[in-house]
Amino acid sequence: MIEIELDGHKVDIAEGSTVMHAAEKAGTFVPHFCYHKKLSIAANCRMCLVDIEKMPKPMPACATTVTQGMIVHTKTEKAIKAQQSVMEFLLINHPLDCPICDQGGECQLQDIAVGYGASASRYEEEKRVVSVKDVGPLISMQEMTRCIHCTRCVRFGQEIAGVMELGMSQRGEHSQIETFLDHTIDSELSGNMIDICPVGALTSKPFRYSARTWELSRRKSISPHDSTGANLIVQVKNNRVMRVVPFENEAVNECWIADRDRFSYEALNGDDRLTAPMIKQGGQWKTVDWQTALEYVANGLKQISAEFGPTSLGALVSPHATLEELHLSVKLMHGLGSNNIDHRMRQAEFAATEGARYLGTSIAALSELQSVLVIGSNLRKEHPLFAQRIRQSARKGCVVSAIASSHDDWAMPVAHRIQLPAGQWVQALASVAAAVAVEKGVAAPVAAATNDMSTAIAQTLLAGERKAILLGNGAAHHAQASSLLALAQWLADQTSASFGYLTEAANTVGAQLVGAQPANGGLHAGQMLGGALKAVVLLNTEPEFDSSVEAQAVEALSKAQMVVSLNPFKANMAFCDVMLPISPFTETSGTFVNAEGRAQSFHAVVQPLGETRPAWKVLRVLGSMLKLPGFDFNSSEEVLQGIPGLTTGDVLQVSVDRLDNRTTASINSNAEAGAPVVAGIYQLDGIVRRAPALQQTADARAAQTLEVAA
Repeated sequence: MIEIELDGHKVDIAEGSTVMHAAEKAGTFVPHFCYHKKLSIAANCRMCLVDIEKMPKPMPACATTVTQGMIVHTKTEKAIKAQQSVMEFLLINHPLDCPICDQGGECQLQDIAVGYGASASRYEEEKRVVSVKDVGPLISMQEMTRCIHCTRCVRFGQEIAGVMELGMSQRGEHSQIETFLDHTIDSELSGNMIDICPVGALTSKPFRYSARTWELSRRKSISPHDSTGANLIVQVKNNRVMRVVPFENEAVNECWIADRDRFSYEALNGDDRLTAPMIKQGGQWKTVDWQTALEYVANGLKQISAEFGPTSLGALVSPHATLEELHLSVKLMHGLGSNNIDHRMRQAEFAATEGARYLGTSIAALSELQSVLVIGSNLRKEHPLFAQRIRQSARKGCVVSAIASSHDDWAMPVAHRIQLPAGQWVQALASVAAAVAVEKGVAAPVAAATNDMSTAIAQTLLAGERKAILLGNGAAHHAQASSLLALAQWLADQTSASFGYLTEAANTVGAQLVGAQPANGGLHAGQMLGGALKAVVLLNTEPEFDSSVEAQAVEALSKAQMVVSLNPFKANMAFCDVMLPISPFTETSGTFVNAEGRAQSFHAVVQPLGETRPAWKVLRVLGSMLKLPGFDFNSSEEVLQGIPGLTTGDVLQVSVDRLDNRTTASINSNAEAGAPVVAGIYQLDGIVRRAPALQQTADARAAQTLEVAA
């Protein structure tokens, strides 16, 4: 540690730190624009000039390394005069359009100008103008004249997103930030550039001109999409979600969110929202009241159960539903005498599990890995924030290896890549296991030939201390998922690595914890989607898009006598008989358990739209109407308290599904396996699929082109 004096106070700071770090530790504000704690030092705005004794001129706090005994002054006349001069230069060409700027009220330049800017300008010449640029449906660059060239957006692309989509061209007053060759900004993390822009140069295109910042209420929430469990601030005006931005949580999402977390809110205000219960009569949909709809469902379930037995009833539930909703769905089915419930709709193998399939390490640990092997994942698109963490590790020297069926660009160096059809993944992983066995002189779990690539991967897994073996969505949905997991477990044991699934959805781990999958001979999702049921309850899911059989699900479910859809949107209309409008995550309270097992609860941020009701309330009333025990709840918190072993806010002690300790586990490297069904980045769930701006992105258009071609 080094001791310096900052404004008369002693500060102990780690060697190699900067004056800015010391000021942050001491709680002293030093004005700045280009400095950001997550980005490299650029030192190009010069706003953070401070007075350091024995130095002839003011020095930038962000780029000046501390030395023992250094004496720093941030409030002397020399420092303040330097900062005021920099502010004058910054404002020379800056347009005075604060009244119409979307960043007005939360603009760093505006805030600092109040303290360091002059009341009048000495500059009388015409101000420069930068041409308008169209970079896609998410980010607006209509007012790049406001840009102060801090290059935060450029560095974010290079260092966090992994793709340098923006850069600075030309020199002097002709300098401007642009994409070059009229390219669009297509990063799945691009919206974070809006947050880190200290002026109104980069703004949100969907949000643009829809509200002023001081009109918005800010409420905390949790993302309902992928398994990161990103912490959000949902901004609301007149009971309508207007904008979503990140809430900083270093252990989960740091200060970033993915674009689907940020822009999916558009669907919540869309025309496709279901706002009242509806029943199909004579092939026509009719709006009814809740009492009529719930009586219809309750009577239908009782009659079908009486005629065909309880095993003719089943529920297909979404892993994007809250823990409380999933728990009550399980209680409802079990109360009716049926074990037919499942959330694994995209899976091809439905082996019984003992414990949960989850990440197996902390999310934060992904930033400190020395070696990682990823199996069956387009990491960058399926888990953007996990990819960002591993990208950090790669920048520090982590060796990244992959087994996949395509050569996807992860925007990070991949040292070793085995590219094979999905049917050969088990054989490829067995080859890596055999190479580890050769290196260690132990018996391999299954006979397999080694090669140069598998040997190289084995050697990287055996080196270092911090390493992980991660199974992606493709591995989870694989027809030989258990074989892949058993091999991953063996490799982890032999190499002292962690192992686990990246997990697909916001509550995949939570669905396992509450038992939202068949037990004691119950039918799994594949059987239920094959037409084995007479009555089906669909919780927040659309089998046509959310299952492995996709379009075939429509035909199969059309044969059922009754299909009940609990959904925020007008979904499943082709084959369901009753549509019950349930609240999306912004209109209900609940809990999600993310990939690492962290249970995070949230509250509703707006009132339910129309006659929409939280799904836990609908299930509670339905259970009471069916006279089932254990449905006497007055709040979602009471539902949560009824789930054993859960303490929100902490990482749960999740028991892992150890296949290699079970006699039923066997590694079959010769079985045939087709390509697993994996949702595209903007087709993951019903909310994302209905967000207009996201569906206009390059990733969404590429997925739509593939669907048409198929």
